[in-house]
Amino acid sequence: MERTLLELLLLTFVIHLIDTLAYSVRLNSVKSSQIALSFSLFNLFVLISRTANTFQAPLIGGIIGTSILHGIDPLADMRKVIFASTIGTLVGTLLIPTFLRVFEVAVRRLEVNGSVPSLVVEALQVNNIRQIVRSATRPSKKMLERLRYREIPKRLLILNALVTGIYTIGVLAANYSALLVAEQHRLAAAGSSGMINGVAAILLTLFIDPKSAIITDQALREKRPYGDVKALVVLLITTKIIGTLLGQVIFLPAAKIIASFYN
Repeated sequence: MERTLLELLLLTFVIHLIDTLAYSVRLNSVKSSQIALSFSLFNLFVLISRTANTFQAPLIGGIIGTSILHGIDPLADMRKVIFASTIGTLVGTLLIPTFLRVFEVAVRRLEVNGSVPSLVVEALQVNNIRQIVRSATRPSKKMLERLRYREIPKRLLILNALVTGIYTIGVLAANYSALLVAEQHRLAAAGSSGMINGVAAILLTLFIDPKSAIITDQALREKRPYGDVKALVVLLITTKIIGTLLGQVIFLPAAKIIASFYN
């Protein structure tokens, strides 16, 4: 069980680190004006994150199954997993300046060779890995200065925190609710994770992505300053961190609500 938990913590960390880095793609697309190429490469990161997310459920299920077998409460382990999402988001935030430098080079290389797989193989070469390490950049206060935070809709930020909270604990809460229902309902309760994350995805698609895209597009057409996109990214990441912390608060109530449908 300890090994499974360690694998789950690492996987959760990676998922949220990649999700956080993905926010910064908007900065590169506006700065370079290479929207199609930027988002083509961005889709690779999303694919990695979403694929990793599919491996999360079996690992959680393994922990819950072992807990049921031995009659123990894995609540502390679940909270560790939620905390791993917060750490992944924070580390991703610190890596954004370095990521943007590497991503800018990657977009130019993609324009030359026209193949994402070839770009990945090229990036994994020893010399290129060393170059990526040497290009590491520390975040600076200048990135946060004189940004027009008031121009970013508050409703967008509140929704982002809420959706992040739901996304963070969706699979965890559904699987944990299996401990709170009768044996014949455990599989149904655990299977609710897809529905919960589906709701989060719908909210993301309907309310957050379109407004973020509008702000980015307006900056690209010079109807807004580039600083507005920086403010958007900073505030979205900040509310993502808040959302992962919110996950700690809503995890147990969410599990109880799910269980109530099967009791």
